[in-house]
Amino acid sequence: MKVGLFIPCYVDQFYPNAAIATLELLEKLGVEVGYPTQQTCCGQPMANSGYEHLTGGCNDLFVDNFAGYDYIVSPSGSCALHIKEHLHSETNGAAAESIRKRIYELTEFLTDVLKIEKLDSSFPHKVGLHQSCHGQRGLKLAQMTELTASPFSKPASLLNMVQGVELINLTRPDECCGFGGTFCVAEEAVSSKMGKDRVADHEHNGAEYITAADLSCLMHMEGVLKRKNSRVKVIHIAEILNGVKEVVA
Repeated sequence: MKVGLFIPCYVDQFYPNAAIATLELLEKLGVEVGYPTQQTCCGQPMANSGYEHLTGGCNDLFVDNFAGYDYIVSPSGSCALHIKEHLHSETNGAAAESIRKRIYELTEFLTDVLKIEKLDSSFPHKVGLHQSCHGQRGLKLAQMTELTASPFSKPASLLNMVQGVELINLTRPDECCGFGGTFCVAEEAVSSKMGKDRVADHEHNGAEYITAADLSCLMHMEGVLKRKNSRVKVIHIAEILNGVKEVVA
């Protein structure tokens, strides 16, 4: 099995430790990982702003970089979902369609493809799990609590394999953080209030760390936390699963 590691541009620029943890974790689990060095933005910001017709260059470059891999894995639910639902190519449509079927968000890949049942890692802290909208409602990483179907959460099942992790119960476990890509720019006041509400839920229930499969959500909440001088920190789920001891502010 050969996996292509897709690292979104904002992860590469602002949270490289999450990318490194993803690589290390996959290699620990026996996966052969390749990293196409010419990869860049998947085009999601343009598409979210109504300019998907201008993402052709991003699409073709993505196909060129990742067409030869058995699977493509990314530590970002929103970017993985964008590729899964929107990748297309006028020059190589068959390759683009094939990639759409082979791209996975990290926790989805660990659960559905590798079928991980045990992890050799430790993180002795109280952790609040943020279920991002793209992950929960798009990739179906977790069941929505408003439905009557049996509950499940792929990220939570993996976190429960980590020694010492105490997952806290949130009052509103499905609530959006308010980031929403360009929504946080177009609707700044609403976005900020939603972020404050999401952070307050974690703080109220005793979280030391907030984790998620989407660093965009974590980045938004981290901004709220820092502005209020909170002791709560954010950490990508890959870092916990890989066995990081703590996050230094």
